This record gives sequence, C-alpha cells and structure tokens, in this order.
Amino acid sequence: MTASLRPVRRRLYLMRHGRVDYFSDEVLRARDHRVARLTEEGRAQAETAGVALAEPVITRAVSSGLARTRETAEIVLAQRARPPQLEDEPDLEEIRGGTIAFNGRAEAAMAMAAEFGRAHEPGARMFDGESFAEAQARSIESIRRLVLVDAPSADRGATLVVAHEGVNRLILSWACGAGLQAASAFEQDTCCVNVIDFDVAPGGGNITRIIVKAVNMTPYNWLKHGMSRTSLEAIFAAD
Repeated sequence: MTASLRPVRRRLYLMRHGRVDYFSDEVLRARDHRVARLTEEGRAQAETAGVALAEPVITRAVSSGLARTRETAEIVLAQRARPPQLEDEPDLEEIRGGTIAFNGRAEAAMAMAAEFGRAHEPGARMFDGESFAEAQARSIESIRRLVLVDAPSADRGATLVVAHEGVNRLILSWACGAGLQAASAFEQDTCCVNVIDFDVAPGGGNITRIIVKAVNMTPYNWLKHGMSRTSLEAIFAAD
C-alpha cells in the first residue's frame, strides 16, 4: 500500500473532569450542576494528569465549556511548555437530565446507575430529560469533527478532550461497537484518561476503524488501590 493510500491514524485523549462536589453551597444555591467547580482534590488530580500527559504531542485541546471541564483542561495544559489554545465544544456537555429530587447522595448514585443501565432501551431518557440516543449522537458528531478536521495532515498531533462521565460512557460504548448497550459498563473515575485511536481514510472523508487503547486510567492512582467505589458512588460520596 502506497503512503497516499494508507489511512491516517489520529489519537484522542478523552478525559473526565476532576473531582467536584455536586452538593456544594454554590451548586445548591444555583440548583444547577453546571456551575460545579473542581474541589482541591480535583485540582490535584488534574495536575497529576497534566504531568502524565506532558510528553505526548497534543496539538488541539477541547473542553465542553462547563467550568469543571475548562478548569481541568487548563490545569492539564499548564504542565506543557507550549500548550495549544483551549477550545469549547458545547456538544460535549453532559447528558441533560430532567428535574428530579434525591433523598441524599447514596440515592442519587443508585438512581444514576439505573439510568445508564437502561440507556439502550428505545426512547430512554436521563430522568425524563435528554434521550441517551440524542446525547450520543451529538457527542459522536463532535468527536467525528475533531478527528476528521485536517485529517490528511500526517504530522498533526493528538487531541485532548475533557468532558463528562455520561458523554464519555456514550462515546466509549459507540467506539467499541456496542451502540448504547455498553454505556453502563464503562467506569469513568474523576480525571480519568481514555486513549482512542481513529484510522481515517485517505482524503479525510470518514473513519474506517476505531481502536480503544486504554480506558479509565487514573494517573493519580494507576492501580486504583483503595478505589472500591464505582465512579458514581465516589462522585456522590460525602467524604
């Protein structure tokens, strides 16, 4: 196969934002998880991830635009001598759930897990809000745009994307060929790193193969010692 006919391989570092507290005074006053910011632990997680990602060539960086993803991305990029400019991609915002009240953190974690468990069901919606199919479609389209832009350029580096647990689950479920069936299986601990390679056809018209190289890596605890909670249990934990 001549060089001009070979697919171009593009790497995506897909991260979840660092630790936040969805029960903070700021979030409770606003009644909107969109305002959540990183905790001190979350900022430390992002700094450690930035050190781990300092060596790979990254030429594009994108967050969902929400404060917790922008802050995570900014801390990660701060570990680089010449970071790319951070862009916002609203189509990577978290799945938009409806309004629902929980009786405590444990109930919230259990309810969220149940929602992901039925994501593949026809018409399933996140707490009567956005449908999982719609959320997956917009997030996949965003990833496709990021991968295919300038695809013919062989010297382009990797792309860093900092998004959210829900959309990351949907992206990974698509990437492994499971549609929405695997959304509940992909744990996404705070500030985790997923590595996905995309083979792009000559000319950059379409993705011909997706290779999931690594999932849910946590640079602050590579072997996940002591991390016995699920990602949902951990994010809603009181401690």
